[in-house]
Amino acid sequence: MSSKKELLQTFLKGIETGDAMAAAVVNEAKYIQHNPQTHEGSEGIASLFARLSKTDPKVTFVRVFEDGDFAFAHNEYDFASLRVAFEVFRFEDDQAVEHWDNIQPDQPPNASGRGMLDGNTEITDLEKTEENRALARAFVQTVCIEQQFQKLSDYTHPKLQQHHPKIGDGAAALGAALQDAGLALRYSQVHRVLAEGNFVLCVSEGWRGDAHSSFYDLFRMSEGKIVEQWNTTETVPPRAEWKNDNGKF
Repeated sequence: MSSKKELLQTFLKGIETGDAMAAAVVNEAKYIQHNPQTHEGSEGIASLFARLSKTDPKVTFVRVFEDGDFAFAHNEYDFASLRVAFEVFRFEDDQAVEHWDNIQPDQPPNASGRGMLDGNTEITDLEKTEENRALARAFVQTVCIEQQFQKLSDYTHPKLQQHHPKIGDGAAALGAALQDAGLALRYSQVHRVLAEGNFVLCVSEGWRGDAHSSFYDLFRMSEGKIVEQWNTTETVPPRAEWKNDNGKF
């Protein structure tokens, strides 16, 4: 039996290879698609992959995780230009039945010289998975949504390594960014918190300026603090432009 991590990688590599066997990872009869820009049922996955592979795409896995029925990955896509993605799949009986993602164009290194994908990749502290999940959820709820910025130090290491393209290293820089009217990042709800060991992915909804947005934040934890953070932010298209009825979240 393949692990869910392996199934995820087999499936997404099908974009690159056009391998029809990759489509077998998905139960198309049950598959629920949450990317608002993707139709359901209009084109079989095998046909879609065959078409995409002709554009010579590249799929690079940087981090891949598993959490119960879910597998999730932090990827780089090269579709003429580089994009950074989080991909989340829910599985039943070794087949993918539900999918979410959050993708944005790759950006130059931030003020601290960190890119959107580099940094630590080692999964450790499996026995602390639930403790770390609770910590990440509490951070997003308390600091990002409730805007209790005075509690930032309860959750983050002072020397936080930051991969957000617009924010530099350090807890102070993150706090300043969350309060920066220019960045205008407003979190409203946490929808999902996935974890494996020292890594936790929080899927949140909110606003970037006037744009309804989805925030995917990946945190690395150490000794009860957030020590590293990655992010993608994507604008949620207006309801009239959705190509399926399942919603982004």
